[in-house]
Amino acid sequence: MDVLYTLLTFIAFSFLAIFIAICFIMMPIFKGKSIGNPKYAPVKGTVFNQLFYFNKLHDYHTQMAKTHSTFRFLAPNHSELYTIDVRNIEHVLKTNFDKYSKGKYNQDIITDLFGEGIFAVDGDKWKQQRKVASYEFSTRVLRDFSCSVFRENAAKLVKVIAEFSHEGLIFDMQDLQMRCALDSIFKVGFGTELNCLEGSSKEGTEFMKAFDESNALIYWRYADPIWSLKRFLNIGGEAKLKRNVKLIDEFVNGVINTKKEQLALQQDYNVKEDILSRFLMEGKKGQSQTTISDKYLRDIILNFMIAGKDTTANTLSWFFYLLCKNPLVEDKIVEEIKDVTCSHESELNNIDEFVANLTDAILDKMHYLHAALTETLRLYPVVPVDGRNADAPDVLPDGYKVEKGDGVYYLAYAMGRMSSIWGEDAEEFRPERWINNGIFQPESPFKFVAFHAGPRMCLGKDFAYRQMKIVAMAILHFFKFKLANGTQNVTYKVMFTLHLDKGLPLDAFPRS
Repeated sequence: MDVLYTLLTFIAFSFLAIFIAICFIMMPIFKGKSIGNPKYAPVKGTVFNQLFYFNKLHDYHTQMAKTHSTFRFLAPNHSELYTIDVRNIEHVLKTNFDKYSKGKYNQDIITDLFGEGIFAVDGDKWKQQRKVASYEFSTRVLRDFSCSVFRENAAKLVKVIAEFSHEGLIFDMQDLQMRCALDSIFKVGFGTELNCLEGSSKEGTEFMKAFDESNALIYWRYADPIWSLKRFLNIGGEAKLKRNVKLIDEFVNGVINTKKEQLALQQDYNVKEDILSRFLMEGKKGQSQTTISDKYLRDIILNFMIAGKDTTANTLSWFFYLLCKNPLVEDKIVEEIKDVTCSHESELNNIDEFVANLTDAILDKMHYLHAALTETLRLYPVVPVDGRNADAPDVLPDGYKVEKGDGVYYLAYAMGRMSSIWGEDAEEFRPERWINNGIFQPESPFKFVAFHAGPRMCLGKDFAYRQMKIVAMAILHFFKFKLANGTQNVTYKVMFTLHLDKGLPLDAFPRS
């Protein structure tokens, strides 16, 4: 009887302790948040609400946005505003750019993976990296080198698909796109052949797996109220994240050291083409060792990688999924490829020969393909949620107040599904919305925010389009595809970038 009494007492005290802890957490959430005040965005719950909808988070945000274009979730020390209002987005990303930053809240979450790379920093650190990166992306050397790499790896990808097609095997298009993009970004970024696509690099495959897992684990922190405690105790997902980051660091540092050794044996630093070599060249020209440290290089390259790999690989994966669902769009793209490359008259059946002909002049004529890729990004943006932190009190163009420390996030995924922005057919995949008299017509970057906007707009936008066009043209010239799961819809995995959950199983058939 004493044992039962002791057990019941323990349970009662445990529930009391949990209740007190919940009250301790919840009191600051609701205190001083001006709930019900019309000068502030309507409250849709607390940040913990998102735990219950995490696997469908972007659709949950979309439903919220359909009732209120700007709304709030409450957090212990601040509010998180979410908006689809194009005026608000331009205000935060451009007009009042200096009043908003990444903020300590976001930096605490992402620094373990992104370090002090361009996506994680503000102020002088951001300006310095932006200046160097802007110069490098504008050089003809890097542009020519990257296009050469894109063509080479596109040809390899077509040959890998040809093997699956010949054997009648189902394959995961997303996995192949990730491997192809990683090979390309490693070659452009490090000047190193990773050979993930051909499966000959065990270290490269492990690196890719660790990198993508870390991406998801870092994003989970936004929904997990005790992630910092888990990190301190080194348990659960935080323990796994720590192991992954260690593997990533060892791999990247090994590549950096190898590159340094290679450059030390060479004299002509002015002909180097890859990003890492060019940053090291700057160090040779007189930058301080603190500025060009291995940690600095590691952070820059990893930020460059997530921009280069995930932008193209995710978009192309969703692109081929949408083509399987919309065969008429695929037919139009294939016809455009034939017209622009003149393959009606001269059958270019040799893969290497066809890809070698995909010059800038050819790519610039692919208006419908450009529109289809853009339409894919409208519906499935690589970064579905992004935003800034208010460094001072502000009032948004829609009239809602923002307090210092509040987060203001724009919902790119939700925006693509809003009839108020894109018309009644907003949820349809319709590349024609981007075409006027046969020519691609861009929209405001604050309406189409797939590449961010304002001073922090993505520097690699044109590089991404070139890579995606080369890969898409090479594949579609030789193959047509069918969803291995028939008409089954696929969905996303919630992480920083919009991966397809469980991949994209396809059958490939030679195009006659």
